[in-house]
Amino acid sequence: MSKSNVTLSVSGSNIIIDNVLVRLTIMKPQGLLTAIKYAGIDNLLDTKSNQLNRGYWDINWNLPGGQDRYQLYILLRGSEYSVISLSNDNLEVSFKSSYDPSISGTRLPLTIDQRYIVRSGISGFYCYAIYERPQGCPAFDLVQTRMVFKLQRDRFHYMAITDEKQRVMPMPEDLLPGRGKTLIVPESVLLVNPINPDLKGEVDDKYQYSMENKDGGVHGWISSNPSVGFWIIFPSHEFRNGGPTKQNLTCHTGPTCLAMLHGSHYIGNDMVAHFEQGEVWRKVFGPFFVYLNATKDVSQSYNLWTDAKKQTVMEESLWPYDFISSPYYLTSKERGSATGRLFVQDRYISDSLIPAKSAFVGLSVATTPGSWQTESKDYQFWVQTDLDGNFSIKNVVPGVYGVHGWVPGVIGDYLYHQLVTISQGLETEVGDVIYVPIRDGPTVWEIGYPDRTAATYYVPDVNPIYVNKLFVNTPEKYRQYGLWDRYTDLNPKNDQIFTIGVSDARKDWFFAHVDRRNGNNKYVPTTWEIRFYLQSVAAGIYKLRLAIASATRSDLEIHVNQMNGEQLVFQVTNLGGDNAVCRHGIHGLYQLFSVDISSALLIHGDNSMFLTQARAGDALCGILYDYLRLEAPPT
Repeated sequence: MSKSNVTLSVSGSNIIIDNVLVRLTIMKPQGLLTAIKYAGIDNLLDTKSNQLNRGYWDINWNLPGGQDRYQLYILLRGSEYSVISLSNDNLEVSFKSSYDPSISGTRLPLTIDQRYIVRSGISGFYCYAIYERPQGCPAFDLVQTRMVFKLQRDRFHYMAITDEKQRVMPMPEDLLPGRGKTLIVPESVLLVNPINPDLKGEVDDKYQYSMENKDGGVHGWISSNPSVGFWIIFPSHEFRNGGPTKQNLTCHTGPTCLAMLHGSHYIGNDMVAHFEQGEVWRKVFGPFFVYLNATKDVSQSYNLWTDAKKQTVMEESLWPYDFISSPYYLTSKERGSATGRLFVQDRYISDSLIPAKSAFVGLSVATTPGSWQTESKDYQFWVQTDLDGNFSIKNVVPGVYGVHGWVPGVIGDYLYHQLVTISQGLETEVGDVIYVPIRDGPTVWEIGYPDRTAATYYVPDVNPIYVNKLFVNTPEKYRQYGLWDRYTDLNPKNDQIFTIGVSDARKDWFFAHVDRRNGNNKYVPTTWEIRFYLQSVAAGIYKLRLAIASATRSDLEIHVNQMNGEQLVFQVTNLGGDNAVCRHGIHGLYQLFSVDISSALLIHGDNSMFLTQARAGDALCGILYDYLRLEAPPT
C-alpha cells in the first residue's frame, strides 16, 4: 500500500482526516462519523440516513431500579474536540463529553472520550473510547454500549461473518409491511415480497448472526460496483464483557455493522453493570480496527474476506498497540503475564490427574466460580490450554484476579483457591492447579456431553415456511427461526420419553425444553420422562447433577417415580432470562444445580424421573440442558 502523510483540515462544523487511502469526515465537537471516502467512493456510509445516524457510539442505561432496562437511550455526542497527537504518520483526535454534577436533570453519569486514529499507509482507522465515572457520580446501571456503522444500502448487499456464514442480505425496505411480515419475535421478519425474489420465503433476524466473543474476530460487508470490503476487527476481546462465550450481534439488514462492546444479550439482567452512588470507575473500550479493502475484479470479491482474515491475524499480533496516546491504555511493557498448568481430578474416571487439554483458562476480577460470565466492569484475559493442560496468558493489565476455567467434557466451573497478582513486566507463575469437579459418587447414568451448550442434542429441521437457507445442513441449524414450535410438531399429544441405555440423545432428546402448542393455539406445560433401571438401590443420597446451558422464564419441577408432592425433589420458578430460545442460541448463562434424591424414593427395577417445564402460556420460555448425571451414594 502507498504511504502518505496524514493530514487534518477543518471544513465548517467538520474535521477531515486523510491519509490518501482513507478520508474521514467527523462532526465536531460531537464526534459523529458522517463520511468515509475510500476506493473512489465518496461515502461508504448511508447517505440516505441522517448525518447523526451513520457512524456513532450509543448507550442504553437505567437509573437504579428501572423496570424497563432500555428506557434511557443516548446517542453519544462529544462537547469538547481536541487533537491528542499529530504527526506525519499518526493522528489521534478526541471528542469528549464530561459529566457535570452541577447541571440538574436526568443525565448519564459518565464522562466519555471518543477517539479516532488514522495512520499513514493504513487502509482503515481505529476507534476506541474511555468511559469514566469521576467522584460524586450518582448510581446508575449500564446495560449496553456499542459503535454502529450504517453503510450505503444501494452498494453493500453481501455479508460475511465466518467462512460458512456469508450471504446476500435483504434490503431494508424488505422489512417493511407489504414486503415483510413481522413474526412472534419482533426482530424476525418473513420475507413475503422481497426486492430480490431469491429471498422470498426466508426469515431475516439479526440474532441469527450472533457470534461468541472467542469466535468473532472479524465481520463485515462487501459492496458491489466496485467491490469494497468494510470490516470490523477485534484484535482482542479483553474489553468486551462476559468472557469468551458471551454472544454478541455482528451485522444485520440495514446494512448495519456493529462493534458490540458491552451488552446483556443471551445473559439477561444479570449482565447489567450496577454502579453505586459515588463509585469511581474507568474502562477503555477498544481499540478496534475498521479495515477497508477493494478489488477491481468482481470475480475476486471473495478474496476480500480472505484478506480481512489475514489482517485480523496481523492486528492480533500487534496487540497491545504501541501507538495509542491515552495513558489508560497500557502497552505491552506496562502489562504482565501468568503461566501454569491445569489438571482435572475425578477419582471415578481415573486414579491419575488428567491434563485439561483445550480447556479455557482466564483471569477475571470475578471471585466466585462461574461469575466471570456476568462480570461487566473490568477486563478479562482468556486462553486455551494445550494438549498437556499448559496455559500462558500474556499482556494482562496489572491487578488482582481470580484464575477461572472450564474444561470441555467436565461439568462446572473452576476457580483457583487464591487470587493472583499480575505486576507490570513480570510473569506470575501459578504452577500446577487441579480442578476437582463436583461429584459424590459413581455415575448411574448420564445424558448429553458437558460442553456448556445444547448442541449435542436433537436439533430439528426448520419448518420450511421459516427457512433461512444459510443454516440448512450446517452445524448451526439451531439458528433457524421457530424451532420451539417443532417440539409440538414432533410431539403433538405426548411428551418425549427417554430410556437410558436405549435412547440416543442426539436423536431422542429435543434440544430445548419448551411448552407445547395445543389445539387452541395455547402453550401448555410439558413433562419429559427419563426411564432407567436400577439393579440395586444403595442406601443414602443419590445426586442429580443438572447443568443448564440456557433458561428463559422457566418453572422447573423434578419428580421421582410419582408426580406428587412427596416425590418432588427439585423446584425453581422464573429461572433465567437470557432469551436464547427466541434468539436462536444454543446456550446462554451456564448454571449448575445439584439435586438430592433419597434412596427411599427409588426402587429396584424400573424407575422414572419427570422433568416438568411448568410455565404455561409462554411460547418462548424454555430450558436448554447441557448435561444430566445421576450419581449413586459415595463408595
